[in-house]
Amino acid sequence: DSPAQEHTDALRLYAFLIGSWHAEVLTYDGGPAPHRGNAEIHAGWVLEGRAVQDVWMIPRRELRKPDTPSLPVAGNWYGSTMRVYDTSLDAWRIFWMDPATQNFAFQIGRRHGDRIVQLSEEEKGRPREGWSYSDIALDSFHWRGEQSTDGGATWTLLVEVLANRI
Repeated sequence: DSPAQEHTDALRLYAFLIGSWHAEVLTYDGGPAPHRGNAEIHAGWVLEGRAVQDVWMIPRRELRKPDTPSLPVAGNWYGSTMRVYDTSLDAWRIFWMDPATQNFAFQIGRRHGDRIVQLSEEEKGRPREGWSYSDIALDSFHWRGEQSTDGGATWTLLVEVLANRI
């Protein structure tokens, strides 16, 4: 129900996510306007308050059908993120897994001013991924998914999620 006592302050970084959310999803493919979809997100404390786990579903469950067309760029997600605070890094180790699209990502997450930034390590042949949370409030947040093909010098926006607490 709450973060583990030994690292309460550090563990609160992702506490805003705890609960259930509906969201608008915008994907970008270089066209004149973004593609629009919807999502639901559920998050909670796990592992005796030492981690935050969430489940993201795009589209939302009540709208999901076997013949639902995939959202351009992002596809249809049905995955989970496990976030575990690593005291040796003073950062979060993040593992995203989506068995439906076979998309798996490992990242390190930290506070950057009023944002939370999660970055993947460089992998040969793969763009670097950057995910960030901003405009974090009690009842809303903004998530961005970006890629870099030049080691992080420049970033291309692929997906935005505008979430509101249910």
